[in-house]
Amino acid sequence: MNPARRIRDEIAAAIRAGEWRPGDRVPIEQDLAAHYGCARATVSKALGELAAAGLIERRRKAGTFVAHPPVHSAVMTVPDLAELIAARGEAYGWTLKATRTEAEGAALCPAPALYVEGVHFAAGEPFALEARFIALGEVPDAASADFRSEAPGTWLLGHIPWTEARHVIRAVTPTRAEAAQLGVGTCAACLELDRTTWRAGRIVTHVRQLFRGDRFDLVAQFNAGA
Repeated sequence: MNPARRIRDEIAAAIRAGEWRPGDRVPIEQDLAAHYGCARATVSKALGELAAAGLIERRRKAGTFVAHPPVHSAVMTVPDLAELIAARGEAYGWTLKATRTEAEGAALCPAPALYVEGVHFAAGEPFALEARFIALGEVPDAASADFRSEAPGTWLLGHIPWTEARHVIRAVTPTRAEAAQLGVGTCAACLELDRTTWRAGRIVTHVRQLFRGDRFDLVAQFNAGA
């Protein structure tokens, strides 16, 4: 077998078997070359193919790491991020950053509204930022909900049914503050999702979520119409 292919296949098998977990550091090229008894250029070629396949990340000045698999979400649904992340075998986390009541002028959501801001985590790393308004006239129980222990999206899906949703999806670059919270550079590609949900024609919530572009995919599958 071609030496580069052998190295690529053995590392890929270790990652898929869970022997190398997302975030684990990959040995440096010199060490891999010594282990396999080959030239460093051969190792570099194998790692390049693994990076192109999305199995590893090569970070400048930091090293090479096993990549976190992207989370997939159907465009036509309102997903629970906690469930999506757990389904990938990663630990989910949520940190509440701010909450307040907006008596008037709540953007894209009728007042009074509860504003909730926080960060979603996957495997201990920032996954998405969230800024959400919840219409208290429609969901009065949200005012007393404990959003320190449960993300508002998860709480809403468990407490109030929605009948209509609208997504607006954009590719954006983060602000300096957003980049710092997500742990990415200011030139990194991010996915912005603006979603409004209604129940019987009345707005329930409006949310803006900002995802790391390398960690989240929106997927649609459909058949041709008549």
